[in-house]
Amino acid sequence: MSWIFGIKNPNQNLPQFPIPPAGDAGGGSGSSGSSGGGVPVDKSGKMEAYRFDSSALERAAKAAKELELSRNAKDALDLSKMQEMTMQLDHQKRIKEYEAHVEQTKLDQIRLQAEERRKTLAEETKQHQQRALYQDQLARKRYEDELLQHQRMNDENLRKQEESTAKQEAMRKAAIEHEMELRTKGEIRRVEAEVHAKGKVDRENHDLYLDRLHQKAAENRTAILESIKTVSDVLGTGFNKFISDWDKVFATAIGLSVLAVGVYSAKRGTGVLARYIEARLKKPVLVRETSRLTPFEMLKHPITTAVRLMNKPQDALAGVVLDPKLETRLRDIAIATGNTKRNKGMFRNIIMYGPPGTGKTLFAKRLAMHSGMDYAIMTGGDVAPMAREGVTAMHKLFDWASTSRRGLLLFIDEADAFLRKRSLGLTSEDLRATLNAFLYKTGDQSNKFMLVLASNVPEEFDWAVNDRIDEMVEFTLPGLEERERLVRLYFGQYVLQPAAEGKRRLKVSQFDYGKLCSDIAAQTSGLSGREIAKLGVAWQAAAYASEDGILTHQMALDRVADAIKQNKQKVEWMSEQEAKKDGRLPDTDESVGIKTSGSSTSSIGGMAGNSIPMSAAAKERS
Repeated sequence: MSWIFGIKNPNQNLPQFPIPPAGDAGGGSGSSGSSGGGVPVDKSGKMEAYRFDSSALERAAKAAKELELSRNAKDALDLSKMQEMTMQLDHQKRIKEYEAHVEQTKLDQIRLQAEERRKTLAEETKQHQQRALYQDQLARKRYEDELLQHQRMNDENLRKQEESTAKQEAMRKAAIEHEMELRTKGEIRRVEAEVHAKGKVDRENHDLYLDRLHQKAAENRTAILESIKTVSDVLGTGFNKFISDWDKVFATAIGLSVLAVGVYSAKRGTGVLARYIEARLKKPVLVRETSRLTPFEMLKHPITTAVRLMNKPQDALAGVVLDPKLETRLRDIAIATGNTKRNKGMFRNIIMYGPPGTGKTLFAKRLAMHSGMDYAIMTGGDVAPMAREGVTAMHKLFDWASTSRRGLLLFIDEADAFLRKRSLGLTSEDLRATLNAFLYKTGDQSNKFMLVLASNVPEEFDWAVNDRIDEMVEFTLPGLEERERLVRLYFGQYVLQPAAEGKRRLKVSQFDYGKLCSDIAAQTSGLSGREIAKLGVAWQAAAYASEDGILTHQMALDRVADAIKQNKQKVEWMSEQEAKKDGRLPDTDESVGIKTSGSSTSSIGGMAGNSIPMSAAAKERS
């Protein structure tokens, strides 16, 4: 009855052995002995290991009877059935889970197969693309080889034609030379014959010629003497009559006086008019470049003049890459200059200083165009060679600038070449006089012209020049962001744009252009904007120098490395030059006659009695 309560019999799994008969129990000797290795028995002769306990069966029978008499017997039976059903449902659930697991495994296998198939298709597509690209490259290479072969054939045919033409030309030239030689020999023989015949005739008629010459000379002498006598009589008679008539003498004197006054007045008036025209219309000698139009240029270039007059004011910073703070300041200056020009106010003079190639000249031109003014560019190095003419040229320059109706922006590049300090005694008398003329013309604010100076060493300006400056702007070398903008600008302008147009022998290989520009910007620390612009020209030259005209990634990096190396060499030279200027290295300056050696004194050639120690000059520079 134990299965009714769901309880297993603890002894039902034990093996059941038959109980031996009682006669066999006493076959052994001793209470615990064994007969031939049989089952051990106790003293009573019963099997000790398999002894049956009837009390458990009695208790079970008693429990069954109590259960039958109990009122919960039916509930216990139902509970047992429910437990059995629960076990069956649990078993079925496990079977379903196993089947679901099997289905999930099948789905995973299908998904893995689909993924593998997708990867296989992608790899096949990639292989097809690579094969197509390779075939395209082969076709292009084959086409290029065919073009090269065709070009070689054309060159060979052209060379053969040139050789044939050269041979024909040589034959024709030889024939002409032979013909000319024969003709020359014939002419020489003819001339010799004529000369020989004429000499023979002259020798035979020599006496007749001499008589004829003597007669002709006598006739000429008689005629000349008669003419002289007649002219003398006429002039003498006329002079006597003129002297005897005082009215004629007085009228003649007045006429000569009026003629002299007219000639002198015309000469002086012509000079004054010429100077006026020169000051108003002609470009001064010191001006190298100007946007101001003259009547001669308007007549010579009418289309260019019309285009220039129709152009509208441009942005002063268009195409100029500078530091954001500097751009903000320059934009304020451009706006202020434009408003000053429109309101006819007084212009402010500016000095721009900094390393070369940082955009000073470019901004000066853009500033003039933005404000609607004319611009004129001169360099300070042109003043010193003019010597005594420098003062006159300086006056003509500012007189010409004052006649501009639109206002003139006068940009002086390398202004420190003639505006340096007079206290050092390194300038000549002519240069000092030119400097004084400049200071005289710029002593007051002007609403006719605006002065913009540019220099790499602003500390060498004379203090009087510094007093004329209203605003100072420093142009520094471009930073990382500005260098990247410049590299991208010039790479697109000099490489990508010509390669895209296809009009030049220039191509670019496939690589990441943006990453290349970023890497170049990180490597070119210390390079100016002009040096980065030269990199674009260097890339073009590298492509032109290659066999196929293609600019590769490595070629671009090689040109960048060359530019960096050259920049370092320039910096070393500049450092040595600065050390020589400051007296740290011995040097001989032939231009001004200064010879320095250590801490010795230096004398200035051409200026007697004027010498200064080198240390004092170094202090003055600093």
